[in-house]
Amino acid sequence: MDLSNEQRQNFELQRDTLLNGLVDIIPLESFENKLKKSIVNEEPLKIKFGLDPTAPDVHLGHTVIINKLKQFQDFGHKIQIIIGDFTGKIGDPSDREATRKQLTDDEVIYNAKTYFDQISKIIDKENIDVFYNSKWLKELDLEEILNMASSITLTRLLERKDFTNRFTNNKSIALHEFFYPLMQGYDSVSLECDIEIGGTDQLFNLLMGRHMQGHYNQEEQVVLTLPLLEGLDGIQKMSKSKNNYVGIDENPKDMFGKLMSYPDELMEKYINLVTRYSLEEKKTLIKAISEGNIHPKTAKMQIAKHIVASYHGEEQANIAEQEFNNVFGKNALPKDIDEIKLKEGLYDIIELLTFELDLFKSKTEARKMISNGGIRINSEKVEEEQLKVQIENGMIVQVGKRKFKKIIV
Repeated sequence: MDLSNEQRQNFELQRDTLLNGLVDIIPLESFENKLKKSIVNEEPLKIKFGLDPTAPDVHLGHTVIINKLKQFQDFGHKIQIIIGDFTGKIGDPSDREATRKQLTDDEVIYNAKTYFDQISKIIDKENIDVFYNSKWLKELDLEEILNMASSITLTRLLERKDFTNRFTNNKSIALHEFFYPLMQGYDSVSLECDIEIGGTDQLFNLLMGRHMQGHYNQEEQVVLTLPLLEGLDGIQKMSKSKNNYVGIDENPKDMFGKLMSYPDELMEKYINLVTRYSLEEKKTLIKAISEGNIHPKTAKMQIAKHIVASYHGEEQANIAEQEFNNVFGKNALPKDIDEIKLKEGLYDIIELLTFELDLFKSKTEARKMISNGGIRINSEKVEEEQLKVQIENGMIVQVGKRKFKKIIV
């Protein structure tokens, strides 16, 4: 397709920006053709993102895809967010070793509302189309469902790693789980989507959208996947259950502190996936780090401040940076420390940390932290053999480098 010089520049800017950070582009040629056609006809592409709101909290791992949607939105394309109120009741089997708990209507509505309240910090939620897939999936009759099911074999479905693992290990697979990818694929048919975005763990489901569109003689969508973001431990996928996450609604100071703790090796990935720098700004910063023109700690502070400012504003980011420098640079205490009222007396230290101060979920975690030398009381390290502690007014209990509690008698 012939493009004018201006259209060519627009195409190259969009292509390079939108492909940055992606893992899969299936197929690339189709993506480029759709983008050119959109520019020439001045018609936005329809970008699909399916959301099964299984939890209400949004962390930086979730924002990897939302940031990419924001880029599409900034270029004038139409974002189609599908709330899986119907498929959510089936339960996405992706990356599961057992059948997922089915959601109730109330859980779906609550989680979806909370989710949108949070992602509105990233994308313009007034300029997106939101659909609930029950609108068309509830209308399917048995004949149509059988027609859809006839388009794919059980062998193909068992190619999914999660199904294969469960089948091989003799773990149950409920029959309704096989219908999840079919239903998600039919969403693309209903909305005639041009592009669908998801994590690499969703590749099978996204490709099912192409399959179903082909089955219904539609132009097949392009599938784009983004990598799963490692959490603060640098190993496992960012997850609240693994306590290696950074929530976008967290206190700015906690957020800043956490963003200084992930391994330096992940810096480039965090720059590309969770910052809102332009493509050129990303390339410049990554180059400066790789060539040693900026110290890793300085770069990490710049990235942390940028991310905190994206969700809480420049003023709060400045305060968080100053607080971090005071605590970690000058070994000073934070200005604002949560206060807990307790009765004076002698306390079992594990009970104190776990139940009274709510610093750990379990006694095992508390003992492990003490063993690792991560607990201090009034700046003095708590030793493993210390079993009791005398509570005094104004006592400061510190866990690691970021958690503090002040005890008021």
